[in-house]
Amino acid sequence: MSDDERSEESLRLTPASANGNGTGPGSATLQADRPTEVNQLDRVVIRFAGDSGDGMQLTGDRFTSEAAAFGNDLATLPNFPAEIRAPQGTIPGVSSFQVHFADYDILTPGDRPDVLVAMNPAALKANVADVPRGGTIIVNTDEFTKRNIGKVGYASDPLEDDSLSAFEVHRVAMSTLTKGALAETGLSKKDAERAKNMFALGLLSWMYHRPTEGTERFLREKFAKKPEIADANILAFRAGWNYGETTESFGTTFEVAPAKLAPGTYRQITGNAALAYGIVASGQQSGLPILLGTYPITPASDVLHELSKHKNFGITTFQAEDEIAGVGAALGASYGGALGVTSTSGPGVALKSETIGLAVMTELPLVVLDIQRGGPSTGLPTKTEQADLLQAMFGRNGESPVPVVAPSTPADCFEIALEATRIALTYRTPVLLLSDGAIANGSEPWLVPDVRDLPDLRVTFAKEPNATDDSGEFWPYIRDPETLARAWAVPGTPDLQHRIGGLEKADNTGHISYDPDNHDRMVRLRQAKVDGVEVPDVVVDDPSGGDARVLALGWGSTYGPIGAACRRVRKQGMPIAQAHLRHLNPLPANLGEVLRSYDTVVLPEMNLGQLATLLRAKYLVDIRSYNKVAGLPFKAEELQGVFTDIITATTEEAAK
Repeated sequence: MSDDERSEESLRLTPASANGNGTGPGSATLQADRPTEVNQLDRVVIRFAGDSGDGMQLTGDRFTSEAAAFGNDLATLPNFPAEIRAPQGTIPGVSSFQVHFADYDILTPGDRPDVLVAMNPAALKANVADVPRGGTIIVNTDEFTKRNIGKVGYASDPLEDDSLSAFEVHRVAMSTLTKGALAETGLSKKDAERAKNMFALGLLSWMYHRPTEGTERFLREKFAKKPEIADANILAFRAGWNYGETTESFGTTFEVAPAKLAPGTYRQITGNAALAYGIVASGQQSGLPILLGTYPITPASDVLHELSKHKNFGITTFQAEDEIAGVGAALGASYGGALGVTSTSGPGVALKSETIGLAVMTELPLVVLDIQRGGPSTGLPTKTEQADLLQAMFGRNGESPVPVVAPSTPADCFEIALEATRIALTYRTPVLLLSDGAIANGSEPWLVPDVRDLPDLRVTFAKEPNATDDSGEFWPYIRDPETLARAWAVPGTPDLQHRIGGLEKADNTGHISYDPDNHDRMVRLRQAKVDGVEVPDVVVDDPSGGDARVLALGWGSTYGPIGAACRRVRKQGMPIAQAHLRHLNPLPANLGEVLRSYDTVVLPEMNLGQLATLLRAKYLVDIRSYNKVAGLPFKAEELQGVFTDIITATTEEAAK
């Protein structure tokens, strides 16, 4: 099965005429002269693959941008090596970008590519197993030399033997055609060949009636200081488009109509960009200056890059000498009356743990963005995983509770950043926000919210002494009776001198205390504060009206694959309920009741069962784990099989 939400039977091709929606472009050089059949599709999955230096990420991103501009719903999956320039022509050095675009609401980047663009033998070998039977493969024949073929272990040329007979294969000499198109530019052959990714982009843009004006404008802006490079890339792009139009190899083009999305203004957004915008909005809604104290680490660095562009919104970005200095600066900003934010991945959270514990003890707001990646240690820096949950919950010395939240999609990162800020400011606590590589680098359409609908995050600082005796002092640990948050005073405020730090504090006064009873009371108060964080109830999606015996539960980026698999299972006539957790500590108040309402709860996680372990212990419910730590997201088809088997077994058990 080739799709993640619709069965293959629904992917019927129906002839249609071109609608002229900016497809062949506004440029006269790209007008369609040869009549071609246009087939209407409801969705397509395309994967661009080549060496890490072939520009596949840029190619995929540009195709995605044009799909977004056309109005399609979309989801993407970039997949690239950790090395800046991985070994050329090898399977470990392959970089790919998959985009799924459709005329309906989709949830994942797709299980399998309908079209694979392979720029060399390594890209073909690394990805061909994912292409469904009958799928299309477009190869750059210039790279299929005897040396390159042998380097990846092919015994013979796959373009000449029968190994690709199950696919529709198009052989295109992209390197040669690109160099020919740029022959008059004066560029060297080596420099000209670098534009072959734009040739591939032009060809695919022709095949799927994608707008082209945006790509040409992007290239002119990107290479504004090197207009000769911009011109070369545009020439290669147009050459690819014209090749599709004039060659006899491609007699059919395809079109995917715009999706019927809710009215509003949309933009394509990645998870990291959405996190950055959410932090900007948090500063505006709280009225506080924001300091991002951080140190670059994959896959979190783009948060720093994006926030550094928004100084006009009161954002200060500080790239420290290491992770410890970064989080220390962020906590210092919170002590000074700003909102401290730090961004990192799993290895950085380990280094920041002592300062996060200090934030717990001092009870200051701090937002920690953990963009999870494969581990342990350096692990898989550019691959995705969900294995930092237990670290977020317990990875500090002592009883050190913190709220934990997790976004479900790239667009959801904006909302979850606001939610993390709300919790941090309201309850005076550090908050761990667990995104991951799939969300961070993936993209989808984002409905830009109305500023008037954003939450009010304004805080009230202490302005006068609050001691309950007649000392006239300011006591920093007098708490709000509802939230248990302590009073927050900006240093330098007259008559509000106070001292905080890592040593245990006396209740109310904040003086250093080694009293056993006081320590017990303060530990319990800090735990009660986190336990009392107000979070919404978990919502169950059950179209069966309550007939489902099995609940599919998830958190983080598993939302899409689980949802897509549930759609498939329901189309088979099997009832299944779905619920997704955005708040992981504290958990929703109704979660225990929900879990006990089903005969079986299945929980897919990209770890070895971390949330399942917590839920079993807390609710004494037998959670069925399904785990994967391959550095890649779940596929809908594999979860469909898991859910189908569990539903069948549960139904049979109930019938006994």
